[in-house]
Amino acid sequence: MNIVAIWGAGSGLGAVLVEHFHKMGFKVIAIVRNPDKNPRLKELGIETLVCDATEETQVKDVVEKLPLETQVISSMGSYRAAVPVDYIGHRYLIDALVERGLSRFLLVTSLGCSETWRYMSERSKAGFGAAVREKTLAEAWLQTSNLNYTIVRPGGLKDGVATGTGELSQHTEVHGLITRGEVARLIQNLLDTDESISQTFQCVDTSLTY
Repeated sequence: MNIVAIWGAGSGLGAVLVEHFHKMGFKVIAIVRNPDKNPRLKELGIETLVCDATEETQVKDVVEKLPLETQVISSMGSYRAAVPVDYIGHRYLIDALVERGLSRFLLVTSLGCSETWRYMSERSKAGFGAAVREKTLAEAWLQTSNLNYTIVRPGGLKDGVATGTGELSQHTEVHGLITRGEVARLIQNLLDTDESISQTFQCVDTSLTY
């Protein structure tokens, strides 16, 4: 059975990823700071590990519990948190995966990271710029590791199921929305192919409107 560990499984995209991969027959391991935020984990019988990813020791302890064949996905984020997890949490996680010998890692960040910063509006930079900069640092740390990584930068996230109309792109300016269910579908497709290793993708759904 394929095993996937999902960091940030308590809410948002992480919670949707849990539902998607469980439905697709994967053994899912959910990593959350507070399991009470997502009662579906208990309802579905999902193995759940508690971790504050801003604490390096906790991250190492959790990674030690993961089988070596585990595919790891992280959608961790913290908007305006006192201690943002976006960079430091992912730095601890990447280092722990390398040390443990797990190799396959997919990181979810956002449009606006790294070279796409110049495409962000001034309003977006003012509202979300700090988080995007943290995520950009996480991308750089990952890209200079020896992990078999893939980076996914979704557009604006909306609640909703997979539409089948999301589009992956690289090295071009894109703007738009996408449902969390569709991001989950695209992530599974990327994990299924070695061609996505060491690659960064953007994803939006042009059929959706603001």
